[in-house]
Amino acid sequence: MSAPPSTSQDRSTADGIEARILDAARTQFELFGVKKTTIGDVARQADVDRGTIYRRIGSRDDLVRAVSAREVGALLAELEGIPSRHESVEAIVAEIFVTVITRWRTHGLINRVLALEPGRLLPQVTTEGGAFFTAAVATTATLLSEATRQRGLPEIPDLTTRVEIAGRVVHSLILQPVGTLNLESEERLTEFARGYIVPLIVG
Repeated sequence: MSAPPSTSQDRSTADGIEARILDAARTQFELFGVKKTTIGDVARQADVDRGTIYRRIGSRDDLVRAVSAREVGALLAELEGIPSRHESVEAIVAEIFVTVITRWRTHGLINRVLALEPGRLLPQVTTEGGAFFTAAVATTATLLSEATRQRGLPEIPDLTTRVEIAGRVVHSLILQPVGTLNLESEERLTEFARGYIVPLIVG
């Protein structure tokens, strides 16, 4: 006898359980770091059994990837709201740049893991971070293309390439914040974006 088809309520319940697990994992990672967090710790925090975590998410490394993916998704969702706040594409580009940098700098989990276990996080944003980077480039290029079209402006040539180059600048500033550039405040970041990132993308 076949199992009954899943309903929207079943999917909502499953999504809720996974969200609880990821919330718990993020809390544990922030408090104790990844290395000192066990599946049992996350299970107790989420009020589920260990088997539920293994079935729905996987191992501790899978939890790290899932939490990272969700945080990236939340940032990309935030970027989608930026175009509606500005009339010019230049202002949109500047705010996207500032938002990405500041969210990284102020992210509790990222700062905690970087302080305690930089070797665990760095692969997620470098050698193993291709999917996240590609998604960020695609989302940003789509946002800017749509914003340009809605404002009746000419299409920006090679937009995806321009966005990827800008993304690599952002990536470098995040991973190596120390240098001769003074980008400590949002005002400085905005000034830098308008002087260098906006011309790179908009021309």
